[in-house]
Amino acid sequence: MSPPLLAVRGLRTVFPTSRGRLAAADGIDFEIASGEALGVVGESGSGKSVTFLSVLGLVRPPGRIEAGEIRFDGRDLRDLAPAALRRMRGAAMALAMQDALSALNPALTIGTQLTETLAAHAIPGDARAEAVRLLARVGIPDAGRRLGDYPHQFSGGMRQRAMIAIALAARPRLLVADEPTTALDVTIRAQVLDLLDELRAEAQLAVAMITHDLAVVAERCPRVLVMYAGQVVETGPTAEVIAAPRHPYTRGLMQSLPQLEDPDRPLYPIPGQVPDLAAVDAGCRFRNRCALALPACANPIALAPVGPGRASRCIRAADVVP
Repeated sequence: MSPPLLAVRGLRTVFPTSRGRLAAADGIDFEIASGEALGVVGESGSGKSVTFLSVLGLVRPPGRIEAGEIRFDGRDLRDLAPAALRRMRGAAMALAMQDALSALNPALTIGTQLTETLAAHAIPGDARAEAVRLLARVGIPDAGRRLGDYPHQFSGGMRQRAMIAIALAARPRLLVADEPTTALDVTIRAQVLDLLDELRAEAQLAVAMITHDLAVVAERCPRVLVMYAGQVVETGPTAEVIAAPRHPYTRGLMQSLPQLEDPDRPLYPIPGQVPDLAAVDAGCRFRNRCALALPACANPIALAPVGPGRASRCIRAADVVP
């Protein structure tokens, strides 16, 4: 088996606060292979975005990576100088943000933003012709004319496509797609996801899909990482995790979703809230919201194997059922 493109081990990213240090990503382990789509799900505040901002070297001070390895193609990114890591962003790893209207510069045309990216990474050839090709590839009609338009002149779906075109301009090997279909209607969402699937198949592009939408992960990502309160609580093949979750939090996520095959089934929202990360202890962070909690859940619980390719951070993993 070939080594993974990205391997993260023991990642811990902390932020100082007035109430003490907050570990927004705490002991994170995962891998992504070339051409793979990994779904990353969890409530807001679970650490999804911070984990991948850490991978990309985009955590802003006073936040910092306190521990762990981030190996890209066998090379630990934490050993790189800031200038070397900056050169890798875009060229080897890229980020497509969730709000394209905010992420794109409103004072510059789409064409300028594309050609600047190409120039920054010294992509050979005619920059304008390559910008036209990129816009056409992501499905924007009349791409040559639209290069002169500003972000506000694009629809929401077209802005998201333009954002993906900019992210892929330097032909990276890993794309972090942070909620890429937020606020898009169902049809446009499907088109954007189809585009990512096509790009992944064409160039063996690895995609980390950060989302709240379990339906997207079920349809598009063969493997899933479930995060809660800064930790990975379950991971494994998506179909198996959805069919038979082995962590109460994953089960809660599934039970809070409407079922098309059973529209009259009541929804069961997860009670309570994500804990204050500045005040958590060493025990299970979900235990105050968990119907299966035991006194032993106040002790440290590791992410442990529960089957081939699967792991759960729960001492009662065998008792969790859909």
